[in-house]
Amino acid sequence: MLTRLFTPLDIGPARLPNRIVSTGHDTVMAEDGKVTDRLVAYHRARAEGGAGLIVLQVGGVHDSARYTSHALMADTDDCVEGYARLADAVHEHGTTVFAQLFHGGAEVMDTADGALGVSYSASAVPTERFRVFPRAMPRALVREVVDGFAAAAVRLREAGLDGVEIVASHGYLPAQFLNPATNRRTDAYGGSWQNRLRFLREVLEATGAAVRGDLAVGLRISVGEAYDRGLGADDALRAVTELDAAGLLDYVSVTHGTSATLAGSDHIVPPMTMAPLCTAPQARRVKEAVSVPVIAAGRINQPQDAELLLERGDADAAGMTRALICDPQLPAYARRGDLDGIRACIGCNQACIGHFHAGHPISCIQRPETGREELYGLLAPARRARDVLVAGAGPAGLKAAVVAAQRGHRVTVYDAARRPGGQVLLAQLLPGRAEFGGAVTNLLEEARRASVRIETGVAVDAELVRRQAPDAVVVATGARPYRPDLETAEATVRDAWEVIGGAPLPRGRVLVADWRGDWTAIGVAVLLAERGHRVVLATTGYQAGESLQQYTRDELLRQLVRHKVETVPLTRLYGADADTVYLQHVLTDEPVIVENVASVVLALGHEPVTGLAEQIEQALPEAERPQVHLIGDCLAPRTVEEAVLEGMRLGHAL
Repeated sequence: MLTRLFTPLDIGPARLPNRIVSTGHDTVMAEDGKVTDRLVAYHRARAEGGAGLIVLQVGGVHDSARYTSHALMADTDDCVEGYARLADAVHEHGTTVFAQLFHGGAEVMDTADGALGVSYSASAVPTERFRVFPRAMPRALVREVVDGFAAAAVRLREAGLDGVEIVASHGYLPAQFLNPATNRRTDAYGGSWQNRLRFLREVLEATGAAVRGDLAVGLRISVGEAYDRGLGADDALRAVTELDAAGLLDYVSVTHGTSATLAGSDHIVPPMTMAPLCTAPQARRVKEAVSVPVIAAGRINQPQDAELLLERGDADAAGMTRALICDPQLPAYARRGDLDGIRACIGCNQACIGHFHAGHPISCIQRPETGREELYGLLAPARRARDVLVAGAGPAGLKAAVVAAQRGHRVTVYDAARRPGGQVLLAQLLPGRAEFGGAVTNLLEEARRASVRIETGVAVDAELVRRQAPDAVVVATGARPYRPDLETAEATVRDAWEVIGGAPLPRGRVLVADWRGDWTAIGVAVLLAERGHRVVLATTGYQAGESLQQYTRDELLRQLVRHKVETVPLTRLYGADADTVYLQHVLTDEPVIVENVASVVLALGHEPVTGLAEQIEQALPEAERPQVHLIGDCLAPRTVEEAVLEGMRLGHAL
């Protein structure tokens, strides 16, 4: 029973109807610094699903706070109209809404025109991750920024929001003042602890003086930045303790990590290799030290975990941001006790933070409707129920089947394998990736609820299509490993799929040849190292895992280092013999020879399996031929994201 999760919570003058929180996260849906209809639709969906509190993404409080070209800004009065539309859309469904107020200081990603801008920090100390060398903020600018926080809060009060959250987390500007490694000032804002705390204290004092009693005023802070020169957990705890004692806080939102380093940034959106409730210990330290409510965020993907967090007294509310990106209806399902109906987040980071880092609006590989609510937020009933045959029970076929059935079509899915799932069944076998199998578990539950019929061990051919006489055939037959023409006489060569499935390799050194830079090659390299092989990973890219989202890639690169896997970048496989592999440098065409290799594993991409579509066209007369649609890897081999997206689009179109 989720007895605590669905109790109200008072935060300052605001009341949350439940303890489920969508914490602040950039959506890449703002334009020209303003709220858009797309952003409103995105948050409306989470409010409709029953979230207790939505904290909007960071709003810049000063022109120098534009940390990226798609930043949302709260520094001028013309922001009020957009924030008001957003607040109205959220309030319509009984959800409370706060907004983050932000200055990133030295943490700047990009500018609107692509030129490098000028950043300001407590001191002129370079950053490692984005390679920014900031200017020390003049005293006049410090005053402007402090006043900017208060002025932005007043605008948000005018817009009808319920609270504001000062962002001091992840090494952003307030943390840069607190941290002696980044604050080398000799004026009133540097040196002693009280001087380093002064900036954040003044921000909270000014903001509180402007809106306290009308809006909740909270603080988000990293309790530990996972970096030996970052703001330490003890200093973060000391800061919140003193600020709470001064009556400046209505709540504290606890997180971990820093944007300043690669390793520290991995904690901002923890990948599936990190344990659920990974920030609970830090949140508990804060809760034991302050008198105000505490929100914890970090891999809280299931309502059961959120309830446990509250039951143990680690926090008063649970940040479930990615869980709500993956399933906005999670609170509604949890409230009625239908936990199996929840589409659980698998922590892959591919389309949420991955899209953000690529500069695209965020979405979800399991729920591509996310971020596309204006196009696919409503599921229109089919004008006429049709018989739909889906060939292939991988992610593409299952998603198409689910959406089509939800619209009223009669859908049967066939798959030649004994188990539905396609390549996901292999992907989940790689080290640290077991949770990825949830993508299929979730789709199968959705298919069951939509009354989709699934037949396994049945290969679809033209004769089956003739007998079934469907109105439409969805070809989602996937892909197979691609083997280019290579000189491999006397060499032991295996495909990555075979190795993942358990195929043995001779003892000795193994070379894994990588073309795509995705999970496959780097995952197989770690898998083989864990099995006791000495491994060489040769990749065509600059580094292994190049196409993966950074936080996910970093953990795998750590594993390569720990397992002493040798990486050879910028090389393509040319050939192999009994004990030598011949590579070619992709930039110079010069040979690169790797000796003493007992076997080669190919991770060179996939080729589409399209035979069924060709069979239908050749075997059935045009008058008897159903509509045929190709989706997923059989159309073009890519990732689960594109497979599910195309399945959804087709399901809407049928």
